[in-house]
This record gives sequence, C-alpha cells and structure tokens, in this order.
Amino acid sequence: MNKRALTLSLIIAAFSVFMVYSYIDGKESEVIQKFGKSMPVVVAKTDIQELEVIDDTKVTIQSISQSFVAPGAINDIKEVSNTLATVPIKKGEQITAPRITQPGVRTGLARQVSQGKRAVSIQISGANAVSNLIKPGDRVDIVGLVDPQGGKKSSIRVKTILQDVLVLATGMSMTNAIPMVEKLVANETKKINLNRYTEYSSMTFELSPYEAQKLIYMTSQMQIYLMLRNNDDKQNVRIASTKIFDLLDEDSQEVKALLMDPVKK
Repeated sequence: MNKRALTLSLIIAAFSVFMVYSYIDGKESEVIQKFGKSMPVVVAKTDIQELEVIDDTKVTIQSISQSFVAPGAINDIKEVSNTLATVPIKKGEQITAPRITQPGVRTGLARQVSQGKRAVSIQISGANAVSNLIKPGDRVDIVGLVDPQGGKKSSIRVKTILQDVLVLATGMSMTNAIPMVEKLVANETKKINLNRYTEYSSMTFELSPYEAQKLIYMTSQMQIYLMLRNNDDKQNVRIASTKIFDLLDEDSQEVKALLMDPVKK
C-alpha cells in the first residue's frame, strides 16, 4: 500500500513538473514570438563619464530580447575594452558603437573646449602658479603686474585682470582622464600616454576670444600670477588695483611728498 502511494506521488510530482515546464516553454515561446530571441549585449555595470576609459570592470553582458536591443549594440566585451566613452553612459544602458571611440586625434583637448570659447596656454613656474599645485579642472584668477609709465616704480600696480578662469590642462594633463592621444613622430603615428605627465611648466585656460587676447597681451608685457579659488565660488568682484602707497598706509603721504620733491630726501 505504501509503495503504491509513493509511486502515485512520484507520478503526480513528475506530471506537475512536466506541466510547469510546458507552461514555461509556452510562455517563452510567446515572448520569443512577440519580442524575438534573446541575445547577449554589453551594458554598463556602473555610470561611465564622458571620455572615461572603458574596461571589463565597468561593463557586463546581459541577455536582452531582440526587440529591445539598441541599434549598433555590442555583444562582445573585448570590442569595448580600452575605448573611450564619447558621451556619459548610465548604469544599465547598452554600449553601442556610436557611444564609444578609440583614443585618437579627436579625443584630445578640443573636445573639452566649450563652444564660443578658446584654449590658450602660457608658461608658468611654481613661484607664480601656487607651487604647481593647480590641477586640470581648477579655477583661478589671473593677476598682472602693470607698469603704465614704463619703469617708474611709483606707478607700478598689481591688477586682477581675469577672474574665475577654468584650467583645461596643466602641461599635457587634461581636465578629463584621457589616457592617450595620437601624435605624428617621424612620419609614424604614435600613441602618447597623457596620464604620465605630472610635472609641468605651462598651463592652458578656457577663455572667450577677447579674454584670450588680454592674456596674450599680459604675457608679452608683464609678470603674471595665478590665484587658486574654490570651484564653487563663481562670484566676480570689483577689485581695485594695488599701488605702492596702498602698502605704506600712514607713511604714504610722506613718500608721495618725497617723490614729488626729491630734494627733501
């Protein structure tokens, strides 16, 4: 009697499993008929920023029905390894061919210059550029040592000429972590790794065309200094120029008198 009950239970269980699998197969067939077969697609495992290097730690493979596969979707992680994102890609989004590119001449600094702006570089030293502690993405004020009377020390003044200026690059290190660019060397295209440049003697700023002209004039005529500011501080303030008399305070009148009448000295 117990053997019959066990046998019957096994038969019922097997029949139930069969019915479940049949139901699942039926539903799967309906889904395939309606949306197409599933296919592997590379999707972002985490948020990927524009011009960020893509590797296998940032992407994964998911099975997606054909109807939901984006045009140009990539199905092999090897195809996206060491490429650059041309646009921001959110976690879970499909990686498509138009959204990635190989490092090259079009992945350089020009992509980071805002429309209507210009990139312009100047030579700097640690003494006038916050000990070379400024990095790409920082914002600075540019100060000039102005000599309007050509050598007369009493007329020299310090003037803040440009404020809240975006630093695009320090040397060859750019705002975004672009790994490399292509450069023609001896008629051969070579890839240069930009992440290795930590020391620099030049700095590149993003300016309007007129501001760029001002900066070029400053570098040809006067000493300039950079003042680092907080990235969230966007306020431009009116700053009076500083002259020698501003440093002397109560002695300024005496010095002015001496300058006007050197005989009294």
